[in-house]
Amino acid sequence: MPSRKGEAPGEAYPLRLTARQRESVLSCPRLKRAIKLRIEQAEGETRTITFTRMELDHLTEQIGQTALSASSPDKKRLHSVLSIITDMIEAAGDGPPAAVTPAASRHPARAADLLYQFKIKLLDIEPAIWRRVLVPDCTLDVLHEYIQAAFGWENCHLHQFEIGGVRYAPPEPVGMGFDMETEDESAAVLSGLLPKTKRKARWVYEYDFGDGWRHEVLFEGVPPAHPKAKYPQCVEGARACPPEDCGGPWGYADFLAAVSDPEHEQHEEMLEWRGPFDPEAFDPRKATKEMRAVP
Repeated sequence: MPSRKGEAPGEAYPLRLTARQRESVLSCPRLKRAIKLRIEQAEGETRTITFTRMELDHLTEQIGQTALSASSPDKKRLHSVLSIITDMIEAAGDGPPAAVTPAASRHPARAADLLYQFKIKLLDIEPAIWRRVLVPDCTLDVLHEYIQAAFGWENCHLHQFEIGGVRYAPPEPVGMGFDMETEDESAAVLSGLLPKTKRKARWVYEYDFGDGWRHEVLFEGVPPAHPKAKYPQCVEGARACPPEDCGGPWGYADFLAAVSDPEHEQHEEMLEWRGPFDPEAFDPRKATKEMRAVP
């Protein structure tokens, strides 16, 4: 990836990565030591790490090579990071680099001061796992990140929205070969998709095509925004988010049966894999905090 004309190779590019994405990048066997150390030193869930353009070139080459033989879910995460880096470079153009993340560089115009209320519920699970959120006008890729944050998912798998018979998803990275007919979610704005009247709308949001976590996204209306309140918000909800990679709704039922019964043959194995798990735990304040951390 050659440097663009007029771009200083030492300029800084802030790259925001989740803990799982950093783990997958660190699986690249030929990362330069300085880059590897910087990634290893980033602690916590989602962190921003600054790279030069030359370092991004190196990352792109190493991630691309590693992704060819990586197994899922590392392959998905590596391609996701490649997509982020590509968007960052394209957004920077020939001028100063900008901090571009999966939720940044929004080109479509949005309706000012509009607030949307959604109730989002995981399908095929009882008792229901759900969240009620208030979000400002935004593109679908930002709504995706709000949903991830409100539920407690780790954003390490593919996703899509199904709206009125149309599927919206991130642009397919070059070479992935999924051949999915989708619209670009980063070009789809809530105010352009939702009904102008008080009529409710139902969408489907699917996360992790392997486990098949399908969510009903119910649009409940446009409430007035409080002048002193900050948004987005998770105002209420119920029950904990299932663990990643537990096998979808049916695998989750098996997981709960195992962790709740000390006599179950997989009890110790599930505790070792996930640790103690309270399926009823949910804190809307924590969910709101995570939503507001979305760039």
